[in-house]
Amino acid sequence: MNADVQRFSDAVPEASKAYFNQMHALVMELCPEATTAISYGIPIYKAKSGWVGLGFWKGGVSIYTNGPGHLAEFRALHPKVKGGKGSLNFRNSEPLPLADLKLIIVHAIEHAKDV
Repeated sequence: MNADVQRFSDAVPEASKAYFNQMHALVMELCPEATTAISYGIPIYKAKSGWVGLGFWKGGVSIYTNGPGHLAEFRALHPKVKGGKGSLNFRNSEPLPLADLKLIIVHAIEHAKDV
C-alpha cells in the first residue's frame, strides 16, 4: 500500500476501521496487481482498465465506481443499500455483504467505462 493510502487507512475512525479493512482486503484479494493512490481525497485502486475507490463517513464506509452500471446487479440484490450515482454507503451497524461486493469490484476493474 502506498504511503498516502496507508495514512488514509490509519485515519479511518475505529467504528469504521473493521469494515474499511475488510473492503480493502477484498479489493486486494480480487486485484492483487492493483496500484493505489489518493484521488479526490480517497484511496483509488486501479487495475486492468478500471478502478474502485473506498472511503468512510460518520456512520460507515463507501465504495465508489465511475458509474451506476457497475452497481446494477448489486442494487438488484440489495435495494435498501443507499448511495449515489456510482457509489454505495454501508452502515457500520449492518452486515457487510462481502460476497456481493465482489460483483462490484470485479465489474468496475474489468470495465473502464460504465456499462
